[in-house]
Formats: sequence, structure tokens, C-alpha cells
Amino acid sequence: MLTETLGYSFTGNWRHYLQLCKPKVVLLLVITAVVGMLLAAPAWQDWHKLIAATLGIAGASAAAAVFNHLADSKIDRLMQRTRYRPLVRGSLTASQALWFAVLLSAFSLNLLWWLVNPLTAVLTCVGLIGYAVIYTRFLKYYSSQNIVLGGLSGALPPLLGWTSVTNQLSIEPFLLVLIIFVWTPAHFWPLAIDRLDDYRRAKVPMLPVTHGVPYTRDAIVSYTLLLLPVSVLPVCVGMSGALYLLSALLLGGWFLHSALMLRWYPDRHSAMRTFQVSIYYLLALFCALLVDHLWRL
Repeated sequence: MLTETLGYSFTGNWRHYLQLCKPKVVLLLVITAVVGMLLAAPAWQDWHKLIAATLGIAGASAAAAVFNHLADSKIDRLMQRTRYRPLVRGSLTASQALWFAVLLSAFSLNLLWWLVNPLTAVLTCVGLIGYAVIYTRFLKYYSSQNIVLGGLSGALPPLLGWTSVTNQLSIEPFLLVLIIFVWTPAHFWPLAIDRLDDYRRAKVPMLPVTHGVPYTRDAIVSYTLLLLPVSVLPVCVGMSGALYLLSALLLGGWFLHSALMLRWYPDRHSAMRTFQVSIYYLLALFCALLVDHLWRL
């Protein structure tokens, strides 16, 4: 095999490779991408392309996660949350992870280029580079607004799903990207509050480290408030109807309530509760988008 010729072989438990892929994060991204696909055309039935697009987007997202593990391996040793990752424990070597990421990237981008369309492949590549290089290697260490500035990469999957079907850009998928972009700080900063000591120890300038926890709580509430009008924009352009509107307002109120509880009545578990609420919020919101779309067919 080529890898053996180069002095490398894939050894190690498959679970370690899976852990590098951050499967829970990738699953959430893939769900938003699939919703983007299904919203793109009312009677789209090309299941072969849907499967290829899903695999390609999932593979590229997983590759970005592996690159993230590689870039963060030094600070992961200093953080309680990440000290059991495969590269930190020595379950896999850096060269094994690098080859795995490169092969995943090549497979995914080629799959998208040849079986879906070049536009989706190019946009996926941009997202991969944005997360694995621009955010992970630079923004994360140089700005307290790192998660805001770098959030665009993680917000792209609905657009990728849309272009995989339509092979063109339009306003609708960008509204879905905007929802995730605004959601990301309100989602991540509660985790950063809960892991404040970790980020201080690793010298990563997350907002709670640079500006303090009270300031960060205010920022979470601000982004959650902004998310309310942003989440109803699909209704404004005729992309969604009353069912989604009602769902978006109820879910947004739930998320805002959690953020306000974190602001007004913080306790040692309130940050993680808000973090968990944010995940269920996004899942439910995109499910509501899809149910509303199918209801109106």
C-alpha cells in the first residue's frame, strides 16, 4: 500500500479515529445540510445525489474536526475537557491523524465534485479551510471575538445542502446560514463560561477570559435576542409559513429564557444548561423548517 511505502500505516482502534471526527458536532451540521437539501426543491427525488452530498459534507466536516484536533493538541493537554482526546493520550500519532484528515478531505471533495456539483465542492472546501486553518490556527488565538468571526464556517452546511440540489446561490440558504451564524456565539459562550479555567490555563482569549463572565452573560442574552428576528426571516421571504413562524417564536422564547436565567440567576450548572438548550433549539428549529415545508407542499 502507498501509505506503507511512505512508512505509515493505519493502526489504532477505529473508535479513536471516530473520536477525532467529533461525530456529535458533525451530526448536527449534517442535519442542517440535509434540511437545506430538502427545502431547496419541492419535488426533488434524486436520492443518489442526496446520499452523495450528505456523505461528502459529513466527510469534509469530519476532516475539519480532525485538523482541529491536530492544531489544538498542545493546548488540549492543559484543558480538563480535552485531555482525554486520542492525540493527547497517545492513542493515535499526529501523522496518523494528519493522513486520516487528508484522505477524508480528498474523498469528500472529490465525491462532491464528481457526483454532486463543483459549486458545492468549492464552497465545502472554503468552509473546511475557514475552520481548520483561519479559525483554528489564527482567529482562535488572536481575538476574543474568535467564535463570532470563525462561526461562518460552521454555518455553511445549509447552503451546501441547498447548492447540492440547485447548483446555484440564492437568498434563501443564506438566511439559514445567518441563523446559525447568529446562534453560534450564544451557543458556544455558555460552554466557555463553564470551562473558563481551562481556557485561562491554555491562554485562549475566549470572551469570558478577556472580558469577564458578567460581560459574556450579557453578550449571550444580546445574541439570543438578535436571534429572534433573524430566525423569522425565512417567513419574510416566503420560504416558510405560519407553522414555522410559531415554532421559531416559541423556541426563541425558550432559548432567551435560558439565557436570561444564566444572566440573572447563575449557578454552577446554569451555563451548561444554556449550552444544552442551544443545541436542542437549533435541532428543533431546523425540524420546524422542514415540517412547515412538507406541510405546505
